[in-house]
Amino acid sequence: VVARVPGGVANIADVYPLAPLQEGILFHHLMSASSGEDAYVLPMALGFDSRSRLDEFVAVLQKVVDRHDILRTAVLWEGLREPVQVVYRRAEIPVREAALKQIADGDVQGVVDGLLATCGSLMDVTVAPLVHLTVASVPGTSRWVALVQVHHLIQDHTAVDVLFAEVQAFLEGREGELAAPLPFRNFVAQARLGIPAAEHEEFFGRLLGDVAEPTAPFGIVDVRGDGTAVAESRAEVGDETAQRLREVARGLGVSAATVLHVMFARVVAAVAGREDVVFGTVLFGRMQAGAGADRIPGLFINTLPVRLDTGRAGVLDAVNSMQGDLAELLVHEHAPLALAQRMSGVSAEAPLFTALFNYRHSAGETDAGMEVEGIEILFAQERTNYPLAVSVDDTGDGFAFTVQCVDPIDPDLVLSLMNTATRRLVQALDEAPGTALHTLPILDQSHLDLVLASWNDTRREIPGTLLPALFEEQVARTPDAGAVVFEGVELSYRELNARANRLARVLVEQGAGPERFVAVALPRSAELVVALFAVLKAGAAYVPIDPDYPADRIAYILADADPMCVITGFGAQAVLPKDAPQVLLDEPEMAARSAAMSHENVADADRLAPLGADAPAYVIYTSGSTGRPKGVVVEHRSVVDYVWWAVETYPGVRGNALLHSPVSFDLTVTVLFA
Repeated sequence: VVARVPGGVANIADVYPLAPLQEGILFHHLMSASSGEDAYVLPMALGFDSRSRLDEFVAVLQKVVDRHDILRTAVLWEGLREPVQVVYRRAEIPVREAALKQIADGDVQGVVDGLLATCGSLMDVTVAPLVHLTVASVPGTSRWVALVQVHHLIQDHTAVDVLFAEVQAFLEGREGELAAPLPFRNFVAQARLGIPAAEHEEFFGRLLGDVAEPTAPFGIVDVRGDGTAVAESRAEVGDETAQRLREVARGLGVSAATVLHVMFARVVAAVAGREDVVFGTVLFGRMQAGAGADRIPGLFINTLPVRLDTGRAGVLDAVNSMQGDLAELLVHEHAPLALAQRMSGVSAEAPLFTALFNYRHSAGETDAGMEVEGIEILFAQERTNYPLAVSVDDTGDGFAFTVQCVDPIDPDLVLSLMNTATRRLVQALDEAPGTALHTLPILDQSHLDLVLASWNDTRREIPGTLLPALFEEQVARTPDAGAVVFEGVELSYRELNARANRLARVLVEQGAGPERFVAVALPRSAELVVALFAVLKAGAAYVPIDPDYPADRIAYILADADPMCVITGFGAQAVLPKDAPQVLLDEPEMAARSAAMSHENVADADRLAPLGADAPAYVIYTSGSTGRPKGVVVEHRSVVDYVWWAVETYPGVRGNALLHSPVSFDLTVTVLFA
């Protein structure tokens, strides 16, 4: 440590570990270093009416840095058991003057954009201070612009207000009114030592122990972004809704924050496609950080999980439950998020949640720096590595929602969902508190019309044909046409149908039928096509297994689907578990047994039970958000409906010379094998 600090031991004021959220931010900083971007370098552009005003600001900012240890802190980790933060006795703010090209006279925004492009977002966090300034003049004027970059490792939203309040005090000659600075180390000590880890583990184990997969709005699970592709939208909550929200919360004896946490849970449930949801909430961190914590710059906040089962509660019960959960969470507000996730059932490589909710008391768009003559804030940005991050600014009079999200999430859509959900939740709490939370509408009229009318303009006559029937109609139309060609083997539609019928009867004798699964583990071949249609003709649903899958994936799929048997052979059986019941197509006994069966089409009377349009046709295993494959059952009606739609949509399908039906059997096969 001493070797890494300029000036050596004489310049070291203190060394101590990181607070919980600092550890998480350092992790993401290191993860994003190779990309050249860091979501946690927070930029703010300030405009000055003269160079002298800028120089005065720089001098005053240095005085504020001199006052607070966290502003003179660097983070070191190489060669150490764990990362530490090192407080310099003296850390001078680096000020760089940029020479921007091709900026028109008086173009302030061009200078701001040029500074943002020039500076990037990477910062060496091993050298204090983690506050950098880059300045440039506005061509053709006496104005200057300064880009202030501060790393999130040493600053949260409240710290920005503290910083600018002190800057303003110095500029106005009121520095004598400032209280004596307090050390950030006291907070770190309390966060790490206040509650034993075992108590944190017990709490989060109860809260999350049975959560087995991430809550991922819009299906996006990547929480390691660098914030560069984040889109942002902001909207005020209507005055009437805001006033009614405060009145309802006051009447229930809860905070507006509690009600809006429930609102966000409803929105997350809708866009994540699940009722029991987990999302992150940002905790203020200063409530239990000791006296004077409200006037210490630094990173006090923490992100921890909130859980709500939106399908089990009325709106009033949900609010009361959320109030109790948030109160209990505050006791553990300094627990590491990594500990909380470890106590869940989610696999280590997957995130526990990918949506973040940040409720904060704010003065809105103004800051103390804007109240100083000759200085104005031109640009400020907070970025996130979460795919979906929502901030609620409580301005005292009203509320504003800010949504940051990654493509393809539409921030304006999320704003609309939240505004509608807020209005509906407040109305239900006031008029019908027993209303089930999961039934609250979150679509406004325009989006409702889009979903129910525009997107649902699907009225067309679809015959109730099943997949085997589609195939058999094609056989009747073109019995001698080539159906399957593979490595010198060619089967006509008549031959393919006959072979599939014989194998289907073998499967029926073994118990295959509607609502039963038959796995198919074969190399790509004509036999694979025969086997798939045999399963469908028997009325069962097939579970495709690629013999090239890793052995543990194959074993997991077979254990999860529990098929009655596995059609295999031609060497593919070597990858299957030894106890899997098998139908070996290349075994002479099986070939003889199949050849003895009738080649006529299998009818309902030949099956164990009639085959209906709602019967499963196949099970496809996706990658799964838990890190394990997840089976999705697809019914006959779904495939047939899709095929009829696709025939009308894809060019060239209807014109297939072999087909005289509006349904392309070739397309059906493509869907089945996809």
